[in-house]
Amino acid sequence: MREIFVGPNDSGQRVDRFLKKYFEKANLSFIYKNLRKKNIVVNGKKVKPEDELKEGDLIKLFLSEETIEKFKREPVNLKSKKFPKVIYEDDNVILIEKKAGILSHNASSEFEMNSVDSMIDYLIAKGDFNPRLENSFRPAVVNRLDRNTSGILIGAKNAMSLRDLNKSIKENNIEKYYVAMVKGNVKKDFRDISYLSKNEDKNKVYVNKNKVDGSKESITEFKVLKNSEFYSLLSVNLITGRTHQIRTILNSYKFPIVGDRKYGNHRVNDYFENTYSYDSQFLHNYKVKFKDLSENLSYLNGKEFYCNLPTLEKSIITDIFGDIKLEEL
Repeated sequence: MREIFVGPNDSGQRVDRFLKKYFEKANLSFIYKNLRKKNIVVNGKKVKPEDELKEGDLIKLFLSEETIEKFKREPVNLKSKKFPKVIYEDDNVILIEKKAGILSHNASSEFEMNSVDSMIDYLIAKGDFNPRLENSFRPAVVNRLDRNTSGILIGAKNAMSLRDLNKSIKENNIEKYYVAMVKGNVKKDFRDISYLSKNEDKNKVYVNKNKVDGSKESITEFKVLKNSEFYSLLSVNLITGRTHQIRTILNSYKFPIVGDRKYGNHRVNDYFENTYSYDSQFLHNYKVKFKDLSENLSYLNGKEFYCNLPTLEKSIITDIFGDIKLEEL
């Protein structure tokens, strides 16, 4: 006999759907037969396939260990490299780490693994998402990072959370902080309000100090963490979330991001590639903070989540500026 306690992630499911996930290799007739014969009971009682499980329920399997193992799904290694690194997860929200060089979403007709797809694969493997049972919903992320920007992606595991998180992003109730290394000695903190225009053909964004047709307002706050004669390390609070916002704003101040091949300084980029074998852009979404979220997600209010710098970026910072702990910023 085996006992299974129903946790929060499994509550609200029909009995037969839960058992089909547990006994992945069994057909439904096996499950219905054992429910009917009371070989599978919930809280000591016979149940129907359509009954709904509740958190705290106790399922007892009066089956041999050989039978259970025969039909039970194979254990999944959720720490496999094909899955993203999970920073935080609950029933509604998942925060994952995106590595530089990987797309946030699939952006072309050709298949290329991206962060959203790997997140969904992870949720399917966990049993938290079954696409066959959904008519339209698909887990999604509510913030976007450029291909060569690393850091935190915020994902929604259900439709209600997706609506609430998108609303919170629009209302600036989710603060997103980046660390950037730039060319030049930035003397003091500053706040920028500009208007950004995008050339779709060139996939390039241009900065305007006054509003022009088709431009969108961008607001960004910059805090100096460390500086040297040639480089500065900045913490960036992204108030609005425009395409290439941080990269173009910094470049407009003549402080291009190290490693940025589109807007950056070629000599600096070549130096970092030759010296450190660094071929990315030094921009990392290291922290998100939740505030004033709706009732459904209010338990996250005031919470901050961090994503450590990748190893190479951390060693470069230490070499140029000394040791810095992002949690102290």
